[in-house]
Amino acid sequence: MKRTAIGLGVIGFGSMGRTVEVLRQAPDLRYELRAVCSLRADALQQRAQLAGVPFWTTDYQELVSRKDVEVVVVYSPDHLHARHALAAIEAGKHVVCGKPAGTTLEEARELVKQVRRKGVKFLAAYTLRQDQQFLAAKKLLDDGDLGKLIALESHYLHDMRDVYEATPWRLQAPQDMMFGGCMHAIDILRAVGGDVEWVQAIASQGRLTPAYPIADNFFINMIFTSGVMGRVSGLYGVVHPPVPMNQIGLYGTRGSLIAEYGPSQMRVVFEKLAGHRPFVSLFAPEPESSVHWYGPNIIRYMRHFQDCLDNGRDPFPDVVESAKSAAVGIAAWESIKTGQVAKVINDF
Repeated sequence: MKRTAIGLGVIGFGSMGRTVEVLRQAPDLRYELRAVCSLRADALQQRAQLAGVPFWTTDYQELVSRKDVEVVVVYSPDHLHARHALAAIEAGKHVVCGKPAGTTLEEARELVKQVRRKGVKFLAAYTLRQDQQFLAAKKLLDDGDLGKLIALESHYLHDMRDVYEATPWRLQAPQDMMFGGCMHAIDILRAVGGDVEWVQAIASQGRLTPAYPIADNFFINMIFTSGVMGRVSGLYGVVHPPVPMNQIGLYGTRGSLIAEYGPSQMRVVFEKLAGHRPFVSLFAPEPESSVHWYGPNIIRYMRHFQDCLDNGRDPFPDVVESAKSAAVGIAAWESIKTGQVAKVINDF
């Protein structure tokens, strides 16, 4: 029996929102882009026409109220994610939401509450969880090849000056880089380490972009509820250093692993092998990368979401996972402001 198309609406049809066009590269996906929303009417109309989208609007309430839209994808600026996701949930739509789903505990709690109340499906669209080198690293960990975890670390580094020029809202809002940048590294560690118990964080303002008014460089130490220790580096007000934009380190009793994004590779040392020489695995660019560097990752999580819709399964990472990752960032800001260790809320 042939299944019907899944009506898709996108709030935030800009640099990230337009990446949903990559879904057309996967024949098994049945998503049909039916409505898009963004604030700049002139640019939006042109983008919608080029993408062949039949309906466009600058009012997100118009989009979420459409009967032909079943799934709303939220790719708007970070500080608007909760507002837009909550509107979609209230309208009874399933939601795919970029990071973060909320930037306050109140927003995170309300999202969890409303998803449960309305019984809709909510997927946290954390793209790094879908990177092929991360999936390979997690499999080694899950299969026991690295033994018991001892420590975790991740960095997500990005000289933001060109990005600010291309997307001025990040200066105007301004975008909080704890959630716009560090959240990638925080969530990828939570994906393997689980819940975080407490954090200790420091921050500084790089001032490479004088118009950016708040701290944009962060070091975050953390202890997971399992007792594993971790750390995150998020530097956005720096000249980009000679290292990959994203890197994760998993250190266990049977082996240690480094996985990198750009170029994508993984290096592993196993305790049981003499010499402790690293095995190196290189990951070739996937075909969908020609559309967008996150293209293959988006296809993977949207394929998972389609399966959940078809078979009544709960998506993962879900709204609770998104809330818990956001809570780490919220606690990190508390630590920065107080100079003290901050407890992380995991009760959602």
